[in-house]
Amino acid sequence: MNKVTIFDSTLRDGAQGENVNFSVEDKLNVMRALDDFGIDFIEAGNPASNPKDLEFFKRAEECPPKHSKLVAFGSTRRKNISCEEDANLCTLADTNVEYVSVFGKSWDMHATEIINTTLEENLNMISDTIKFLTAKGKKVFFDAEHFFDGYKENPEYALKTLKTAEEAGAYSAVLCDTNGGCFPDEIAEITKKAVETVKIPVGIHCHNDTDCAVANSVAAVKAGALQVQGTVTGIGERCGNTNLSCVIANLQLKLGVQCVPQESEAKLTQLARYIAEVCNMKLAGSMPYVGKSAFSHKGGMHADGVKKNPRSFEHITPEAVGNKRNILLSEVAGRSAILHRINEIAPELTKESPETKDIIDLLKDMEFKGYQYEAAEASFELLVKKYLGKIENFFEISYFKIIGEKAGDLQNPSSAIVKVAVNGKTEIAADEGDGPVNAIDKALRQALTVFYPKVADVHLIDYKVRVIDGSAATAANVRVLIESTDGKDIWTTVGASTDVINASVTALIDSIEYKLMKDNSHKNS
Repeated sequence: MNKVTIFDSTLRDGAQGENVNFSVEDKLNVMRALDDFGIDFIEAGNPASNPKDLEFFKRAEECPPKHSKLVAFGSTRRKNISCEEDANLCTLADTNVEYVSVFGKSWDMHATEIINTTLEENLNMISDTIKFLTAKGKKVFFDAEHFFDGYKENPEYALKTLKTAEEAGAYSAVLCDTNGGCFPDEIAEITKKAVETVKIPVGIHCHNDTDCAVANSVAAVKAGALQVQGTVTGIGERCGNTNLSCVIANLQLKLGVQCVPQESEAKLTQLARYIAEVCNMKLAGSMPYVGKSAFSHKGGMHADGVKKNPRSFEHITPEAVGNKRNILLSEVAGRSAILHRINEIAPELTKESPETKDIIDLLKDMEFKGYQYEAAEASFELLVKKYLGKIENFFEISYFKIIGEKAGDLQNPSSAIVKVAVNGKTEIAADEGDGPVNAIDKALRQALTVFYPKVADVHLIDYKVRVIDGSAATAANVRVLIESTDGKDIWTTVGASTDVINASVTALIDSIEYKLMKDNSHKNS
């Protein structure tokens, strides 16, 4: 099979997802990340739709991608006017990119009922637009919108839109499952027919409304599609687009179909997490290949099996996609899993080592106090290394105070003051936040950034509180889990106390200490 190209639409279709909003700088950063990874095409927006996208394309001229080809997005001309009269199309034509993507209607119902034109005029709109753009030196991807729904109702007309695009000079025809309602067998059958109908390359663009976008895209490739469109983390309209992190791994690692440089395979997790970070979204732990839980093992038999032979419970090695194995510590994990986790941190210890018994006893004691390390692997690593004297004391909190006031219906921001000591030097910082935990988090990082500038990269992406013993009412023990990121890695820490603020501060301290420990080990390696 020929190389399958990857067409990323994070900056266009992905930006249409709920709660996704890119600044121009965000878009430039995502472009660079996709380019460094080796994505073939980056659909970066519609320059005629908003000033932000227009500004992006102007800025991108100053620092164009080295590998990827930028693609500008737009639509066919409006009905009953010439291309020269269509201002949006003229803006698209004037954008300084070689490739453009234009969508046109392939479903007869959309032509007659949605844009209220004739089937013949719809074909003219497709043909005129592509001829106009190719005359301007553009290579045109024709996005056959609603192609699969259109084919199921009127196959002759749907295929005619592809032929029209080909005859007008389109560079490629992209089959869109715009409503996301098809299944893999339908996609495979119809894609095969489209590939047989036109001589230009055929691409696939699926939405995920039946949770089949990845499977549909793979089915299309098997049927002859030579390009897959989607977004790295699957974001997009409604239920999202094809998740390219899954598609890339499925095609390249499972089917042997080249779609990105081989050296990029191990950077896949890093790319997905970075894109999620820029989108200000939490990457789902259960996401295949790149999620935090993708290679996590909790059950005793699973943990024991993967320790003896990773193939027993892992379909690929986590390192293949830049992820890592995680043995979860819990009441069902078993003693061997705990020993395995200890050995990952301190490989010199054996079952017979007195330190091993002491650490297991310490773990039990901490769990009795309300700590739980199943998801808080960073706190467990700190616990073990502190016991073994393998970690330096990065800082101490000498004092902290939180102030929160409410007058009537007005909720004032919480304030926090914190005093930290580092190697005999002290720093006092104060900050406000949305609630006491946010305030102390900001104040603590502000103080520590004076000594450790990279602490500024750390921020919380998830915060959970659980009451451990509800029968004690307001005096109950609470457990706080904090998930943090520095834009590259994600880690979880835990704190427990009868005071939710103290529990939160404990988890925050662990979070920052883990970051400092990690940076320190990289520096010394």
